[in-house]
Amino acid sequence: MFTGIIEGFGTIRSVSDAGQGKKFTIEADFDLSGTKIGDSIAVDGGCLTAVKINNRSFDVDVSPETIEKSKFKSAKAGQRVNLERALKLSDRLDGHIVTGHIDGVGTISSVEEKSNAVIIKIKAPIQVMKYIIEKGSVAVDGTSLTVNSVGDDWFSLAVIPHTKGLSTIGSGKTGDRVNLESDVIGKYIEKLITGKKSDPDEEQGLSIDFLRQNGFL
Repeated sequence: MFTGIIEGFGTIRSVSDAGQGKKFTIEADFDLSGTKIGDSIAVDGGCLTAVKINNRSFDVDVSPETIEKSKFKSAKAGQRVNLERALKLSDRLDGHIVTGHIDGVGTISSVEEKSNAVIIKIKAPIQVMKYIIEKGSVAVDGTSLTVNSVGDDWFSLAVIPHTKGLSTIGSGKTGDRVNLESDVIGKYIEKLITGKKSDPDEEQGLSIDFLRQNGFL
């Protein structure tokens, strides 16, 4: 579990094939003291497991499923990435609840300077857009951001200077691909309302009868 508050930058030092997956060696720009093998680290928003640690560098295996759902398919040595280690229960939740499970890949369609913010417009697939709401939360390359406005297949963000300096979104350019994770709360609400259940005999969905039987009407 993560918050979307980026802890620091990393640089991918090497990329190697591992069957249909990949292995990355990543060097962090901050001290990894206290991090151990098996810990989860969000790399550009993708929850990956550290399988080797050497001072400030660590290795991760990237599964075929993660490769397919993310922009990691085109990852290259020298690429800078956002890093966040897993949330402690004693930490403040300054961003929003981020699972590190990428929903899809978006593309930056425009970048516009506006007063003290940068307005970034991102075109996103339908499986992401159905959970995007104005003033809601979204993780872009692992960074917790507030949705500024929403269209049919796009949403925009107003990125302030502080966030611009502390995450890769600040250097984003038109055409860049970004990992997207929509707010997990919306997914659970959809599941409850649509009522997709394992028992075919159980009543499906939220209905007027259900509301009446449970005292809502």
